[in-house]
Amino acid sequence: MGVLPRRDYLTTGQVAGRRACADDPLPRCGDTEGVANSKPRILNNNRDMVWSLIPLVVACLIIAAIASQCTLSPGGPTQGPIPNFDAAAALQYDASELPFPIRNPVVPEDWTPNSGSRQAIAGDQGGDVSNVGYISGAGRYIKLTQSNATEEVLVPYAVGGTRYASGTQPVEGHDWVLYEQQNSEPVWITDLGDVRLLITGSGTTDEFTTLAEATTSAEPLKP
Repeated sequence: MGVLPRRDYLTTGQVAGRRACADDPLPRCGDTEGVANSKPRILNNNRDMVWSLIPLVVACLIIAAIASQCTLSPGGPTQGPIPNFDAAAALQYDASELPFPIRNPVVPEDWTPNSGSRQAIAGDQGGDVSNVGYISGAGRYIKLTQSNATEEVLVPYAVGGTRYASGTQPVEGHDWVLYEQQNSEPVWITDLGDVRLLITGSGTTDEFTTLAEATTSAEPLKP
């Protein structure tokens, strides 16, 4: 006897279900292999893609704006404009107010006075202090201090701590006592009797000498 081919017979419920799916326009039942997976909304059209790129464009514009404020300096940072300070007027005013002689040194033409101040040191050996700062032609800062305070008080006040004398430097007939310390700005000071002159800053020995000579050779200002 031959083997009959297998036939699948559906129940009455299965037949009804298939008919219902055939009449339904939406593929909610039965085989869904023919239905494509829905795409992310961002890929639906060009407009959505443009909107997705806007935050990136804005971020790029912000970075470009920040970068435009910066400049590349291959040789390192450059010196900005030097503040304008009227040293002559300030020293003349101090000469009229302070009880000791004030001098206005004639510095080289490429030196620029950039700052000044007046202070007072308390105590028996203290006194008034007149300061003027200069920027040398090489861009180094040098400060001249004139005071009636004693050397023992004025030097620690100027450097903010204890400093010991390390030698002397003669300049045009005046001996300047040197207070030099490793990794610190040097201090030169000389005593003219009624006033002490102190020089400090980042200047070279030649620049210190230039300011020392210019100050001691200047006549005291008339009050």
